[in-house]
Amino acid sequence: MKRILCPSLMCADLGRLAEEVRALDAAGADIFHCDIMDGVFVPNITLGLPDVRAVRRATGKPVDCHLMLADPAEKVGWFLDAGADIVYVHPEAGGDTKEALRRIRAGGAAPGIAVNPETPVESVLPLLPTCDYVMVMTVHPGFAGQKFIPETREKALFLALLKKEFSFRLMIDGACSPAVIEDLSANGIDGFVLGTSALFGKPGSYREILERLHGEK
Repeated sequence: MKRILCPSLMCADLGRLAEEVRALDAAGADIFHCDIMDGVFVPNITLGLPDVRAVRRATGKPVDCHLMLADPAEKVGWFLDAGADIVYVHPEAGGDTKEALRRIRAGGAAPGIAVNPETPVESVLPLLPTCDYVMVMTVHPGFAGQKFIPETREKALFLALLKKEFSFRLMIDGACSPAVIEDLSANGIDGFVLGTSALFGKPGSYREILERLHGEK
């Protein structure tokens, strides 16, 4: 199956956000990844609702919102209203994660969980039946440019064994270099969030890079 490639828009030129989205869309991006941070759950603040709305207007392709927010169940509606097609919440963020996932699905979007590097798989197993997407964080959430945490590979491979049973797509977020993408896509991982390790600031056009990462060249 073709790899799902998701440009992380916090790494794009935000002064030209709509242009960047249109260029990435034309180049073959599959899903547009919006990192939403509140400065509480993670020590950073990035994109917000106006940015999500701008991305939604610029593309007809799926838009995901990765909510790095405290108590996300109370806030998922904001992002559904802004046009998100997929919404990830963190079980570590507090509040009722099952209720957050229920609200996402009830609002017409695909529910997903994002799992921090130190979070054991066993703790999220009860959530898998309600998820369309599971995203393994292979860096600590909050900042671009970090190094891949090797221990997270085993977690991703274990979750890959559960995909058929629970029918979710398995994604990787964090330091997704071309080598990481080659390795993990060969081991059952469906998609990758692309930042500065493989896409932004790299030589070549967006189209050339995405074609290589898709495995087309």
